[in-house]
Amino acid sequence: MRILLSNDDGYLAPGLVCLAKHLSTVADVVVVAPERDRSGASNSLTLDRPLNLRKAENGFYYVNGTPTDCVHLAVTGMLDTQPDIVISGVNSGANMGDDTIYSGTVAAATEGFLLGIPSIAISLAGQKLVNFDSAARVAVNLVRRFEENTHTSSWLLNVNVPDIAYAELQGTEVTRLGKRHKAEPAIKATNPHGQTVYWVGAAGKAQDAGEGTDFYAIANKRVSITPLQIDLTQYAQIEAVRNWMEHGR
Repeated sequence: MRILLSNDDGYLAPGLVCLAKHLSTVADVVVVAPERDRSGASNSLTLDRPLNLRKAENGFYYVNGTPTDCVHLAVTGMLDTQPDIVISGVNSGANMGDDTIYSGTVAAATEGFLLGIPSIAISLAGQKLVNFDSAARVAVNLVRRFEENTHTSSWLLNVNVPDIAYAELQGTEVTRLGKRHKAEPAIKATNPHGQTVYWVGAAGKAQDAGEGTDFYAIANKRVSITPLQIDLTQYAQIEAVRNWMEHGR
């Protein structure tokens, strides 16, 4: 099995290094990751300049672009054969609920999925962010399960792992995305040149975090696995919008 591994924290991130080490015990791993932290890059592609692909001393490849760039470049231009699976992570921090819209970690996996490859985004959910080994072991288990079971179509899975020791995990739960309250306000500050600058505010706290959500699973020390889809169509509103266009003013 051949795995394409990427992330959004950059090719030197501890979560990526840990994940590559563990996955290399069960598969042939190629790492193509951003040259620097691109958290929050979402599904952006770099279209205004060429991309550079370089190889680091540890064997990882890195790109001066986004997580989506990395996977797209690797699959469509770099690799001789298509990988069997794309894995993105381990991200330093959770990607739950609304986070998935902004996440570069999820975006890298999404690009693999859009290219027809089963893909997994995996993140470590917590504050101290020290148990990358737990998330990496979960990823290895998923890869083994993938090898043992056939699939009729590609999956896009968003996986969050509590930041606790592997032995303390209370199992795995297939979940839906929860929802956060709206983000905190932007923070106004002054830089050393006396100019006004703004920092994007923190993500809102969990709002929809009941049983069955990714937030609930993490709060109960369980691994959360959420299957994602790309179709953003709000089917329930199609008829209402059609009527509005036909009869409204």
